Amino acid sequence: MFSRDIGIDLGTASILVFVKGKGIVLREPSVVAVDKATDKVLKVGLEAQKMLGRTPGNIIAIRPLRGGVISDYEMTERMIKSFIKRVMGGFSLVKPRVVICVPSGITEVEERAVIDAGRQAGARSVYLIEEPIAAAIGAGIDIAKPEGNMIIDIGGGTSDIAVISLSNIVESTSIKIAGDQFDEYIVKYIRRKHNVLIGERTAEELKINIGCVYPRPEEISMEIKGRCLMTGLPRIFTVTSNEILEALDEPATRIVEAIHGVLERTPPELVGDISTNGIVLTGGGSLVWGFDSLIQSKTGIETRIADDAVSCVAYGTGKALENVGSMQDGTINLSRRRQMFS
Repeated sequence: MFSRDIGIDLGTASILVFVKGKGIVLREPSVVAVDKATDKVLKVGLEAQKMLGRTPGNIIAIRPLRGGVISDYEMTERMIKSFIKRVMGGFSLVKPRVVICVPSGITEVEERAVIDAGRQAGARSVYLIEEPIAAAIGAGIDIAKPEGNMIIDIGGGTSDIAVISLSNIVESTSIKIAGDQFDEYIVKYIRRKHNVLIGERTAEELKINIGCVYPRPEEISMEIKGRCLMTGLPRIFTVTSNEILEALDEPATRIVEAIHGVLERTPPELVGDISTNGIVLTGGGSLVWGFDSLIQSKTGIETRIADDAVSCVAYGTGKALENVGSMQDGTINLSRRRQMFS
């Protein structure tokens, strides 16, 4: 029998949809293209992403999620509705139950916006699960054990850092420094260093191909195109991995400082467990070269990147669907979390 339960990793950069019994069935960028004249949604996801920075005056490509939360409610609702319709196969009399993943530092107002968007998009019931919990489950960590595990989820809009024990978050923080901000720092650096303006997509290509937050064994380079700020004309030039290392130094340092802060607030027994179990990295941002080495060198704790790090939150959200019958409809805050996975 086909399940009507759906898990959504509502990410700033991309949305992953998990259908119970089928696994991850959809993986699309969190972008909506809209005709300003008619307010009609033209494209959603990958097709809309291709329009970023390339649209004529009457069409705008919007990223409705910023910093891990909804910045454009109506567009988020339309985007979720489109994706739910796609995975459900069009019109259905049975509305799905939906589990949506949110950052651990989300406010109650932001929670309510996510829940309302999910319901308006066609969900029968909406449940929220925090990213660190979902990421840990998706990474294969047994969070029900009475021992400390540290999970760091570096996504597109936020980096969520948490210590988990007995299925609960003991200590955590969520900072708005992640993949999108890495791109912004690269754009600013190239502008300052080379006097050339590049787009976000070019910055992302640099981050993926030659980016690093820890010195590479060998320097590598990449040729890119941009607009010279002196002449206004196109310019082709070469950027090295050491330059990107310099560009990403500040955001990487801020993430390391946030990790130190969480460790300082964590009970000593759990810190001892973490030193034994190690730190686990998830999320697309963790794939920037050298993140595991950087964190290990700064904390002295063995650090590893989870298998299929980009999908861990989605898999964890999907795992939560097995417990959807016992979940509380609506918000799941630290203070009123139910022991769903014990």
